[in-house]
Order: sequence, then structure tokens, then C-alpha cells
Amino acid sequence: MSTEQSQQLYRRAKQLIPGGTQLLSKRPEMFAPDQWPAYYRSAKGCETVDLDGNLYLDMSGMGIGACLLGFADPDVTAAVVRRVQDGVASTLNSPDEVALAELLIELHPWADKVRYARTGGEAMAVAVRIARAATGRNLLAVCGYHGWHDWYLAANRSADGASDSLHGHLLPGLSPAGVPAQLAGTTFTFTYNKIDELADIVRRHSSDLAAVVMEPTRSEEPQPGFLEAVRTLCDRSGAVLVVDEITAGWRFALGGAHLRYGLEPDIAVFAKALGNGHPMAAIIGRSSVMQAAQETFISSSNWTEAAGPAAALATVQKMRRLDVPAHIHSQGMRLHEGLRKIADSRRVPIKIVGQPALTFVSIDHPAGAALQTLFTVRMLNHGILAGTIFYPSLAHEPRHIDTYLAAAEVVFAELADAIEHDDAVKRIGGPVKHVGFSRLA
Repeated sequence: MSTEQSQQLYRRAKQLIPGGTQLLSKRPEMFAPDQWPAYYRSAKGCETVDLDGNLYLDMSGMGIGACLLGFADPDVTAAVVRRVQDGVASTLNSPDEVALAELLIELHPWADKVRYARTGGEAMAVAVRIARAATGRNLLAVCGYHGWHDWYLAANRSADGASDSLHGHLLPGLSPAGVPAQLAGTTFTFTYNKIDELADIVRRHSSDLAAVVMEPTRSEEPQPGFLEAVRTLCDRSGAVLVVDEITAGWRFALGGAHLRYGLEPDIAVFAKALGNGHPMAAIIGRSSVMQAAQETFISSSNWTEAAGPAAALATVQKMRRLDVPAHIHSQGMRLHEGLRKIADSRRVPIKIVGQPALTFVSIDHPAGAALQTLFTVRMLNHGILAGTIFYPSLAHEPRHIDTYLAAAEVVFAELADAIEHDDAVKRIGGPVKHVGFSRLA
């Protein structure tokens, strides 16, 4: 299976684009350097065609979690096409902004106001700005991954130089280069389900703590009382509770994972699946906090384009009609159970973490990175995009999971042999995948 057109274009891209791609998680080096097909010609459902005409079943990130309904969902596409034909930009505003706000508030009775952006990172920056403006405070406590902006990477700035406080928050080794040294000591990290760590931050910085920023869930369920304790600490300290639903949102419950757990934040942030791949983000919250958006300058021309709200309306309306969380949980469980069975039978030491809707798979072995690369390369030969994550979508059916498992059984036989002979690197036919953030040569 040749991917030469993609490889040639990616070599050119690295000469023109720092980092090669716009998103770290889409770098070929994160999967199988020199072999992963970097570019697509078309994508529909859960299948993608690359530049060389190869058809792949996507058993990986589905647009890194953005396409929860599947690629090019017909209902969402139809809504966007209608909007594009009528014009996506005007001196006036799109009425869909109001319709979407009403729908989001209906789904979130605790919220009163809505602001929009187009990407998750900038939406989180908006949420943090609002929290700081509402409280008149500066400091932040964070748990989980929240993007690339200065306020977040400041956690990796320390008074005595760069650190990696964010190591355990999804991506290790995130460099704070370019983040002002003066921001050292403004963002503190705590670990999910370890309420004592947050309590210590609150104890030390309560009077200047603007916000607690966290994902309601990602890899694990909250322990009994954890989220309630977070809410209590915020109430006592006067800090704004911001939940990041950019990845978790809509996968675990209609309206977001925080609703599943009965958590009422002050602000919730949505992106990715909100537009099913079309750029759209929303910051929703209580009036008492959101009104601060009027007291600080938050404004952007492209936050008023009309395709995003049209996509979001169609996406959320479809998710109201169909039980998407139940479907993707079922498909994720099918993969979990099947892959564990295969790994046990082949004696390949895999580790499956995360809930079925957000699955992370690794090979628990000293040569794990090489074995994972070999797995990805061999799955490509079976016409399957597979890496360390599987984000199921509405487009995935049991037959797709079974196709993946049938191929994995063949590949795991080779992995077992590679472990026995300690020669995974030789079998890859190219470099080993990168782990975490790495600067490209």
C-alpha cells in the first residue's frame, strides 16, 4: 500500500510549516514516521481516503474527537451547505446565534448566558478571562489538558526555570518557551480525584484564586464525593468553577459529562463535537459570572461567521434525537473486551485506560513505543488507522469494531513474536513514533 503522495507532501510541509501540522496530535510522527498517511482526499462516516487513493477505516481519533456523529454527517453538512449558499459573512449577525444560545441554556438549566468562539483553546482563554474579570483575581488551579495559551502553559513556568508540572495532564514535555517568565506562579496543577491537592492550593491562595479549571472526566470516573468537594472549595474561596467539556462533552451525556455527574459549574466550555468538525465553540455560564464579559474586551470578527452556529444547531438537534452516548459506549466496550481477549491470548502486555467513549491503548513493555509503532504500521496494511486512542462515533457499527479486532488478532501475533525476539525496531521499516511533545528536525 503506497502512501508516497502523502509522504512527499508532508516532507514539503515540514519545510514550510513549523511543526509540519497545525495540531500536534495529527503529526505523522505521533503514529508512524514516514509511513502514516498525513493527508486525506475525502472522509465520510468513519472512513477516509488518502491522497494515494487508499481507503482506511478510522479506528483512531475521528478528527481528534471532533466528529462525534462521523465525518461529513449528512444532516450537519446539509445545514452548513444551506448557510454557505446564503452567505456565511455579513455586516449583520446570524440569527442562529440566538437559537443556539436558547438551545444550550435549555439543556443546561444552571446556565443563563452564552458567548461563542471557534476553537477550544481560544474558548478556554475566554472562560479564564471572564473568571478573572468577574473575581478581580489572578491565580488559577488546573487539572487536565486545556490547550496552548499562556495562562495554561504558565503551569510549566517556575521561578527557577522551566518545569513540567503538566506532565501528568495528558501531554508531557510541553515547552513554555515564549510564555513570559512573569507568569510563573500564576497557574497551579492538581491531580484528578486527589481533592487534598486542590484543598492545599485553595488554602495557600484562596484570596487570589480566580478559577478552578478542570475536565469533569477523561480517563477515569470521579471518586464518590470528589466533584462535590471541588464545588464546595470553589464556593468557600469565591473561585469560579470552569469545566472543560471540549473533549468529554456530548460523549457521556447530552449536554456534557458534568450533567451526568450532577455537577453545576459556573462556566462550561464546549468545542470539538459541538460543530461535528466545523469550527464552533461555546462558553456558557451563570449570569453573575458571564456578565463580566461586558467589563473586559472579548471580540473577534470570525466569531460572527454563520457556518459554525448552523453546524452546531444541526449537531445538537441530531444528538437530541439519538442516544449518541449509549451508542458510543457500546462500541467502545466491544473494542475493550475484544482487544483484551486478543492480548491475553497472545500474551501481549497491553494497558487499556479510559472509559469506553474515550479509550487509550498502550503496550506496557520497555519497547512499548516501538511495538506501538509496529502495530500502527501493520494495521495500515489492513486498511485501518489505529494508534493509541480510539474515540468511537455514531458512524461506528459493530462490523467496524469486528474488522478492527480481526486485523488486531493477526498483528498481535507478530507483536508477540517481536517481543520474544526483541526485534520490534527492525520490523517497523522506519523510525519509532514520538512520545509527547517533540521538536521536529
